[in-house]
Amino acid sequence: MQTHELIGYTAACLTTCSFVPQALHTFRTRDVSGISLGMYSVFTAGVALWLAYGLALAAWPIVAANAITLALAGAILGMKLRYGTR
Repeated sequence: MQTHELIGYTAACLTTCSFVPQALHTFRTRDVSGISLGMYSVFTAGVALWLAYGLALAAWPIVAANAITLALAGAILGMKLRYGTR
């Protein structure tokens, strides 16, 4: 593996793993009061576009990170939409 790929995969792992605690907390507590619907909506759309960009370039660190991040952010956004009106 080349150095730039290692940097890419390391960055992907760190940024993607940063969403895991928030996702777990949200799933366990269903508390979405501190989550901004606007921010998560725009963020999730941005991640989807990063995923499309990574696919277009066949840049697998970008694809891997954004596919996982999109799933986590999408799940948190879904929880916000479902439980945010309590």
